[in-house]
Amino acid sequence: MLGQSITKNSLILTLFAVVTAAILAVTYSATAERISAAERAAAQAALLELVPRSRHNNDMLSDTLNLSSEMQAALGFHGKQADTPVAYIARFDGKPVAVILPTVAPDGYSGDIKLIVGINLDGTIAGVRALSHKETPGLGDKVDLRKSNWILNFNGRSLLQPSIEQWAVKKDGGTFDQFTGATITPRAVVKSVKKALLFFQQQRDVIFPSSSDDDIL
Repeated sequence: MLGQSITKNSLILTLFAVVTAAILAVTYSATAERISAAERAAAQAALLELVPRSRHNNDMLSDTLNLSSEMQAALGFHGKQADTPVAYIARFDGKPVAVILPTVAPDGYSGDIKLIVGINLDGTIAGVRALSHKETPGLGDKVDLRKSNWILNFNGRSLLQPSIEQWAVKKDGGTFDQFTGATITPRAVVKSVKKALLFFQQQRDVIFPSSSDDDIL
């Protein structure tokens, strides 16, 4: 009898563990999908902030470039992505105007900071937006345009303005301001935006395979 009782209890515990694991798996999957969908919606809304309608007349959401695993790694992505990251191309009457690159700053104070960086055909920055982060409210969350205008300091910058050596926060001898009481977050974002500019410089012919200096609008 005792043996049967132990066996029965073991089966009940095993069944309970299996059911619990299944519920957790389903919950995680549903949550991950919602988070991914929210991030995509935020990205779509942000595209027009970086390259407004007055500068392009194509559908950027369908004019995309899939990023290889090597490209993803160069832009700071790590591990397997729920959705394959893509670059969005802006064109006016068929001529390239800008590209919007997804990038990740993996060294934020509280983890990954997901960004999009708009880069004009001439290599200058059209704009930068933070799509998601877990930075400290009142400190690191100033990377969010809703909290601070700090992110607008990248507008018009390039690898020449400032010089590549100056692409750092002022505490590290660079050009960009850090936040009062918080240096890790802005340092991570500056590093990530610089990484996106270097990526564009190296991959320009892949992103805009038929463009020339005469195409710059």
